[in-house]
Amino acid sequence: MDLLESAHRTPIGGDRRDAEAILGDVFGFQAFRPGQEEIVRAVAAGAEVLGVMPTGGGKSLCYQLPALMRPGVTIVVSPLIALMRDQVSALRALGIAAAAVNSNNDSAENRRILARAVEGEIKLLYISPERLSSVETIEALRDAPITMMAVDEAHCVSQWGHDFRPEYRLLGEVRRDLDIHQTVAFTATADKITRDDIAERLFSGQPKVFVRSFDRPNISLAMTARQDGRAELTRFLKAHEGESGIIYCQSRRRVDETAQFLVAKGLRAVPYHAGLERTERDKNQDIFLREDGVIVVATVAFGMGVDKPDVRFVFHMDMPKNIESYYQEIGRAGRDGLPATAHALYGFGEIRQFRQWIEGSETTPEQKAVEHAKVNALVSLCEAPTCRRVVLLGYFGEQSEPCGNCDLCGGKVETFDATVLAQKALSAVARTRERFGVEHLINVLRGETSDKIVQHGHDKLPTFGVGKDQSKSSWRSIFRQLGVIGYAAADAERFGGWRLSEAGWRVLKGQEKVTLRKDALSLKDKTAKAAPDLPSDYDAALLERLRALRRTLADERSVPAYVIFSDRTLIEMAARVPMSLDEMRGLHGIGERKLADLAPAFLEEVRRHADG
Repeated sequence: MDLLESAHRTPIGGDRRDAEAILGDVFGFQAFRPGQEEIVRAVAAGAEVLGVMPTGGGKSLCYQLPALMRPGVTIVVSPLIALMRDQVSALRALGIAAAAVNSNNDSAENRRILARAVEGEIKLLYISPERLSSVETIEALRDAPITMMAVDEAHCVSQWGHDFRPEYRLLGEVRRDLDIHQTVAFTATADKITRDDIAERLFSGQPKVFVRSFDRPNISLAMTARQDGRAELTRFLKAHEGESGIIYCQSRRRVDETAQFLVAKGLRAVPYHAGLERTERDKNQDIFLREDGVIVVATVAFGMGVDKPDVRFVFHMDMPKNIESYYQEIGRAGRDGLPATAHALYGFGEIRQFRQWIEGSETTPEQKAVEHAKVNALVSLCEAPTCRRVVLLGYFGEQSEPCGNCDLCGGKVETFDATVLAQKALSAVARTRERFGVEHLINVLRGETSDKIVQHGHDKLPTFGVGKDQSKSSWRSIFRQLGVIGYAAADAERFGGWRLSEAGWRVLKGQEKVTLRKDALSLKDKTAKAAPDLPSDYDAALLERLRALRRTLADERSVPAYVIFSDRTLIEMAARVPMSLDEMRGLHGIGERKLADLAPAFLEEVRRHADG
C-alpha cells in the first residue's frame, strides 16, 4: 500500500496539525510559503478556490496537500505531458499514489490507471483537458470516488488569457458530468478580466479568489531596444557564464539559428520547439533539467510548468506577445529564490506585426480591442521611464515602490529633461479640448493638415506645428511614456480622446518637471531636412533578411546591390511588412517592372518571416 493510504484519510477540513504534519512529514517543508496556508485551509475546508500566485510560489502544494487530507481521488488537469511526468515522479518519490493518463502510455496502461482510480487506489490522477473531456474517459471515471478537480495553468480557460486552449472551457461540463462537488484552479498570471472569465467558465458559483503578490524581487529586470541581437546576447551571456538559462525566440527558425550560433561559440545549448521530433524535444528538455550550465533556446512551447529551480536567467530575443506572457516566461528564472536576471530585446516591427495578427484574426471586435490594449501595455513596459517593476506590477493592479533591481532603477537607461516636450504634448491635448486620440494630436504637433484638422480649426492653434522637430514615432513614444507616468490617458468613454490628470495640469503650468527615456525616442536630424523621412520603427530582423536576399539576387545577376533595391526601399518594406503585391506597389523605388520582376521574391521572404 502506498504511503498515506491510511494515515491521511481524515475528514475534509482536517485541523491545522494535520496540514502541518503532512507538510513536514510528507513534503519535508518546515513552514508554508507566504500565502500558502490560507489557501490550503480553504481548499481543505471544501471551498471552491481560484488562486493566483507567482511562478515558484508553491501553487501545486495548495491542492496536493488537501488531497492527502481526505479520502477519494483528486483529478489534476494539466496542459503538458512533461509537466505531468515531473509532478507524478516527484509525488511518487514522496510515497504518494499518483499517476498520469496520457499518450506516453500505451492504451492498456491508461486503462489500468483509470481502473485503479475507480477503485480509489490513486490519490492524484493527472490528465489533460482534451483527454478528460472525451466520452471514453468520462464513462471510465463515472464510478470513481472523485472528491476534487484541480485545474493547473487555469489562465488557459479564458479567452482573454495568453495561452487560451478551447478544451479548458469544457471542464465545467466535465465537472457536472462526473458530479464533482469541489473545483480549485491555479495560475501565475491572470488580470482582472481573465480572473472574472475563469470564475464564470469553470465554477458553479463564485469561488474564493486569492491573489498573492505578483512580485518576484529576486529577478532583476531589463529591456533594451534591439540593435544587434546576437551581439547583445553574446555580451549578456559573458556575464552569465556557466549558468543555466532560457533564451526565448518567436520563431522555430530563429530558435535553430540561435542554438547553432551558441554551439559554434562553445556554449552548451540545445533547441526546443514544436517542429522537432518528440524524441529530440524530450531529450533536449531532459538535458536542460538534469545537467548544470545548459542553455535551452526555445519558443514559448517550452517552459510551462518546468520546475527547474536554478534557472539563473531568461533572455528574450524577441518581444513576448503581452505582459502576461512576459511575466509567465521570466517567472521560470530564480524559482529557488536566489538572484536571477530577465533581459528582453524589443523592436517596433514586432509591435506592428502583433497588431496585424490581431486585425487578421477571426475574433470579435471586443476581443480585438482587449488584445490591442494588451499590446499597448507591453509597449508601455518596454518604454517605461520609471521603475520597470512598478509598471509591471501596476498592470496586475498591485502598487509598489521603486525596486532598485531593474535597469531603470540602476541608471542603465539614459533619461533627459523632457519637460518642454511634455508641455507641448499636453498643451495639444488641452487645446483640442481633450477630445482626440494620439494620431490626431501628433498631426497637430507636427503641423500636418488634414480634413479633420481643418474642420475643427486645429491648424489655427498655437500648438500647430510646434513639434516638427520630432518624428511621428518619437511623439508616439512621448505619449506612451506620459501615459505610463500618469500625466494623461486615453478615455474609452470619450472614444479614445486623451485627458489630462491633475499631475498633467501641473506640468502644463510649469509646476512639475518631466523625465523621459531618451533611447525610446527617435529624434530627426535637423541639419538633414532634405533627407527622406525614413521609418524609424522597422523590423530589424526582417531588414537583415531582405538585405541577404538582395545580395543573393545581385550576385546572380552580377550587378551592384543598389540596382536591385535601395536601402530606402528595403527599410520601407521592413516597416510596412507588405503581404501582397498591391501593398508592395508604391514603396520607394518599386515601379511596375520591378514589381513584376523582383517584388515576388521579396514578398515571399516577408511572408516567410511573418510565418516564422
